[in-house]
Amino acid sequence: MPWRPVAGSATAGAGGAGVEEKILSHDPDTGDVTRLLRFAPGLETTETIAHDVWEEVWILEGSVLDVGLGRTFVAGMYACRPPGMRHGPYRCPTGALLFETRYYRR
Repeated sequence: MPWRPVAGSATAGAGGAGVEEKILSHDPDTGDVTRLLRFAPGLETTETIAHDVWEEVWILEGSVLDVGLGRTFVAGMYACRPPGMRHGPYRCPTGALLFETRYYRR
């Protein structure tokens, strides 16, 4: 399956130039999605984001600095964000590959 650009502003959250995804599964009825997310080397965003879904992320390669949290997540680390949790902006000097799931708790 091909990589495709993630919709969104180039400066907002995890969308825009330098961010690509491969959708592994998607339920159009619930909006639940599982995907690979790839950040290009040198990616920097400027805004914080929050979702109305649960988001779980496993860093497979590289590292991502969450500037708002003041924390760097490196390969092998896992993060779980409940709905409404603010995160970002991000810096990704070397690039990163993430496995991500987003879902609504029912």
